[in-house]
Amino acid sequence: MKRILSVLLLSVFLVSCGTSKVVKESRKTLKGYWNLDNINYNNAPGVYDVTLFGDASSECLVGSTWRFIPNNNFGNYEITDGSCTLGKRYFVWSIPDQENATSYDILLKPTNEKMKSTMNNAGFRLNINYLSDNELTFTQTVQVDGKPFTIVMNFSKISE
Repeated sequence: MKRILSVLLLSVFLVSCGTSKVVKESRKTLKGYWNLDNINYNNAPGVYDVTLFGDASSECLVGSTWRFIPNNNFGNYEITDGSCTLGKRYFVWSIPDQENATSYDILLKPTNEKMKSTMNNAGFRLNINYLSDNELTFTQTVQVDGKPFTIVMNFSKISE
C-alpha cells in the first residue's frame, strides 16, 4: 500500500511539472518556415528607426524567412534584402510555461551556426500575440522616452 501511494504521488508530481498543453500545441504550430510579412508600431504615427534583435533594421527584416525547429529549440532567420547585410542568423528559442497565463511569450537567444550564444546568453522576450496554423504575430513592448512603444511583427506560414 505504501508503495502504491508513493508511485501515485510521484506520478502526480511529474505530471504537474510537465509542460502545459498550450505550450506543447504552440511549439507544434510554430514548427516550420514563416515569412515576416510586415512590421508596424501599433498604429503609432511617424517614422521610426528601429533595430531589432540587436541585428538589423525593421526594413531589412521585412521579407525575411524564419524557421522554428521544436525538437531541439533551434531556429534561424534569413535576410534576403540586397540593400542589407545578407545571410542567416541563428537563435535558440523557448516558450516559458506560465501558470494562469492569458498570453504566452517566446524567448529568442541569438547564437552562431554552432548554437553558441553571441550575447552572453542574453536574448529577447516577445509576446505571442496570435498563433494559428497559417498566421503568427509577435509583439515586443519597449520604452521610448519613458513610455511604452509596441513593435508588431506579422508572419505567414510558408511550409512545415
